[in-house]
Amino acid sequence: MLTRIISGAIIFICILAMVIPGGYVLLGTTCIIAMIGFHELYHALSGTIDIKKPDSFEVVGLVGVAAWYASIHFFGIALESLCTIMAVLFLEMGLYVFRFPKFKCERAIESVFAFIYCPVLLSFIYLTRELPHGIWFVWLIFISSWISDTGAYFFGRALGKHKLAPVLSPKKSVEGAVAGVLSAALIGGIYGLVLKNMGFLTLPYQITMFAVIGGVGSILSQLGDLCASGFKRDRGVKDYGKLIPGHGGIMDRFDSVIVTSPIIFALTFYLFPLA
Repeated sequence: MLTRIISGAIIFICILAMVIPGGYVLLGTTCIIAMIGFHELYHALSGTIDIKKPDSFEVVGLVGVAAWYASIHFFGIALESLCTIMAVLFLEMGLYVFRFPKFKCERAIESVFAFIYCPVLLSFIYLTRELPHGIWFVWLIFISSWISDTGAYFFGRALGKHKLAPVLSPKKSVEGAVAGVLSAALIGGIYGLVLKNMGFLTLPYQITMFAVIGGVGSILSQLGDLCASGFKRDRGVKDYGKLIPGHGGIMDRFDSVIVTSPIIFALTFYLFPLA
């Protein structure tokens, strides 16, 4: 537990160093994290996380990650960026077709899925930070993810009686899940109140909307956590990697953030259109 806490504190400091300056710093570091996450997820889906040498599908995916982050920097969410996703899809299809039967179709499918699931979704951290007042909105991603995880863990251990997903994750409880949502909503609302009282951000219904965003994000955060656990169990993998002591790999630590990033982007974009 001590190792996990120390690693978590270091991760939080790194997140501060990434998010506060934003721009190229956040873009570059998020791209690197996304590449590692793609590597972990791609190999976990094949049940071969210890393979060091990348195959052709992984190489295309890694190049695609770099291209995707470059495209969102220059174009944002636009047709040019979406063409990057299509290019990765077509290249992976081409590899499968022209090198058949060396590669199984599952590898092409897994590479495209891993590319979209981790790098593309994770890039919404950067895209949220680039929104007007994004320096304040982006922290809702981590509130709805990590505050939710913390609340669900501690309240679940103390009060949990009813299993949430007994086969997939036996330790998670309905009580813990509810506590996670309430914790994220409460801290989200408090965060909105603090920003308002300190004069950093004053938007219509800010406190209520931040609480709602935190709660909704928490629901999807827990779904992402369970889904990532399901991938591992389905493939007989314990952890996605060993990069972070006490946590595992990037996918083990950012599994919930991956899912909350796009929903927080969408909610802040549409709930505060004039911000």
